[in-house]
Amino acid sequence: MREGRCTANGARVHRYAGAMKRRVLVTGGAGFVGSHACKALALAGFEPVAFDSLERGNERAVRWGPLVRGNVCDRHALLDAFDRHDPLAVLHFAAYAYVGESVDDPARYYRNNVIGTLTLLEAMREHGCHDVVFSSSCATYGIPSRSPISEAETQVPINPYGRTKLIVEQILGDMSRAYGTRYVALRYFNAAGADPDGELGEEHEPETHLLPLIILTALGQRAQVAVYGDDYPTPDGTAVRDYVHVSDLARAHVLALQHLLAGGQSLTLNLGAGRGHSVREMIAAVERVAGSDVATTIAPRRQGDPPSLIADAARARDVLGWAPELGIDVIVQTAWDWFASHRPRAFPKDA
Repeated sequence: MREGRCTANGARVHRYAGAMKRRVLVTGGAGFVGSHACKALALAGFEPVAFDSLERGNERAVRWGPLVRGNVCDRHALLDAFDRHDPLAVLHFAAYAYVGESVDDPARYYRNNVIGTLTLLEAMREHGCHDVVFSSSCATYGIPSRSPISEAETQVPINPYGRTKLIVEQILGDMSRAYGTRYVALRYFNAAGADPDGELGEEHEPETHLLPLIILTALGQRAQVAVYGDDYPTPDGTAVRDYVHVSDLARAHVLALQHLLAGGQSLTLNLGAGRGHSVREMIAAVERVAGSDVATTIAPRRQGDPPSLIADAARARDVLGWAPELGIDVIVQTAWDWFASHRPRAFPKDA
């Protein structure tokens, strides 16, 4: 039987009566995917402890367990969190994730994403915590030689962000062999959508993801959507991406955690729907929900953008029993519902 209590900020934290607390430290737990993972953990009987600097996370998204404010580069803050909460495992989302920013300021990305992860892993070792689920990315593949992309595809990232994710995967492999660290690295494709219950959504500042930009334009919060390139070798000339609902991603992290806790081996998995949608298709999908046209402008291709990124996620299905349950219509509708309900926050308009 599940019980509940309210935290000081009024958030409800679910507990399972008669069960021991099974705490999981969630770095970046106030972020987009991290907060959805915290909800999924709570529903699965875990107590998520969100560890987040709030530099880019949202305190109001921490609703299913305590918040520890700290930076993953701060060893003392991490050790204090481990001492106070004694987590049995870690879900690691904390990272900077803007490709363009990583090109402009690579040192910032290597410091936070790589050194921060190494600091976290060393704190885990010191505390005797050995299991970690790592939020990796399809950006590690760079421009793939084939599609759909399997985990065996050569990894040649084309920007510092993708390189930081690949370096962390390599660190995890080395630490697994040397120290017995056990991990699941999840390379996911385009996270999108919002919590179907309306409790969580996507809040980035600045916003760079395509679906929110289209929706904000439809809501009158932006003047237009830039379509970067309409001359790709794709059916309609625009880039194709594999969109996976954020709640499906969150569920995959819980399954990966359970895999490790059950003694499963370390592994790396793709997470995607296995089907691509072009930029024009995404615009049309929002127009159907909005009931109005979305203003667009054609811009030059962005350097390094591949024509198509589609996941082969068969291994996640075979090992974890995971497959996405929420398709593109739900992705678009839940994202629309989230942004429409939060419209009074007066998003900045695009000039």
